[in-house]
Amino acid sequence: MKVLKNFKPNILVIGDLMIDHYLWGSCERISPEAPVQVVDISKETTVLGGAGNVVNNLNALGATVSVSSVIGDDSNGEELVSMLKSIDVDTKNIVIQNGRKTSKKSRVIAVSQQILRYDKESKNSISSSSVEKIVDSLSGSISKYDIVILSDYGKGVLTDKLCQSIIELAKKENVKVLVDPKGSDFSKYRGAYLLTPNKKEAILATGIEINDEISLKLALLKLKEECDLGLSLITLSEDGIATYDKEVEVFPTVAKEVFDVTGAGDTVIASIAFALSAGKSIQETAAFSNLAAGVVVGKIGSATVTLDEIEEYEASLHKSTSDAHIKSFGDIDTIVTRCRANGKKVVFTNGCFDILHVGHVKYLQVAKSFGDILIVGLNSDESVSRLKGPTRPVNIAQDRAYLLAALEAVDFVVPFSDDTPYDLIKMIEPDVLVKGGDYEGKAVIGTEFAGELKLVDFVDGKSTTKTIEKIQGKTC
Repeated sequence: MKVLKNFKPNILVIGDLMIDHYLWGSCERISPEAPVQVVDISKETTVLGGAGNVVNNLNALGATVSVSSVIGDDSNGEELVSMLKSIDVDTKNIVIQNGRKTSKKSRVIAVSQQILRYDKESKNSISSSSVEKIVDSLSGSISKYDIVILSDYGKGVLTDKLCQSIIELAKKENVKVLVDPKGSDFSKYRGAYLLTPNKKEAILATGIEINDEISLKLALLKLKEECDLGLSLITLSEDGIATYDKEVEVFPTVAKEVFDVTGAGDTVIASIAFALSAGKSIQETAAFSNLAAGVVVGKIGSATVTLDEIEEYEASLHKSTSDAHIKSFGDIDTIVTRCRANGKKVVFTNGCFDILHVGHVKYLQVAKSFGDILIVGLNSDESVSRLKGPTRPVNIAQDRAYLLAALEAVDFVVPFSDDTPYDLIKMIEPDVLVKGGDYEGKAVIGTEFAGELKLVDFVDGKSTTKTIEKIQGKTC
């Protein structure tokens, strides 16, 4: 993750751009003119759709994005270009074709239910002149891109001629082409590095019913051979991602909650492109893409994912190293803001945790049960010495933080240097502040910034002091 955060690939997206338009309102009556609902519109929103959602995902990950497509000479086309420019996407390779309608899909939504959708678009293939303009515009510049993505929504931009011309140009410059395919005939993508069909698309394209490991391997092999791919890949929804290079590998999904799979395919190809651009292996790439998909299906509607969200998600699964759970004040402030935006309940506790023992672990497990995210403030070495005496701590802060961060109950550890975590609690404003049962009837630092205070009893006879005394032979 740290390597990806320091990387900003240059990625070109070619495909069917569209505007997703939403009309939001309420419905309280039936029209007297016809047996239809009357929706009182309260707001309108627009987002990039189609290949534009791939662009949005790449932008959210931190890539430098350029786009090439064909749109109409209409107001929707002007709006679409303006939306792309507003997120700093390079649009100079967009071609305007007279008489073509720029795709715009309008959805009427009342009380969270889609009532109606109406589309305005052209679905016929773009003209040969438009194909030539795109190829000419990229012939001398395609080498500057780390990856090229063909995002096919079946609206006529990615013709056979355009796909093959782009793949040929890219191959000459050793630029990988990734394709999110459409339809049952994948021959127009022949020579690409990889395709990202889902299971249903792969079945249609290969004619192989995928229902076990053998049929999965046969489908992967057929795709690789018939489409002359560098690598064969099939997305398997809740079962993850399957790849074939020299052998079949399946990378299980890591989604904890699934609210909406809309746009998940766009997130998958964007994250695969991002990781491959950074030089990651296909194993690392598949794992990264699964994490990205796990985040995005936990959101409602076509969504994007950031590297920070992926890092947090990975940490929540405890598939990352302990280092990934140890945060600075600045890091945790950003994390808490994002957690709250996603409706997460934040729990905070603190301590020295000098020699980790079963009492600590049980205390932290109870603390985590009060919410979704447990943040542990950890006293620095100097702070522990002032509180416990010159012979403490036994373990340095770095070691104590690492051990805490390895616990399943702990999401993040934040070292602090003051004697109390007052400033840290003030910044976090936890929904729940947790302290030991020995604080019953006593004032607790930072309670004015917390939603509520919970006191948790310690395990009898378990403490760092008693552990040290036992080691020194002072107790039995």
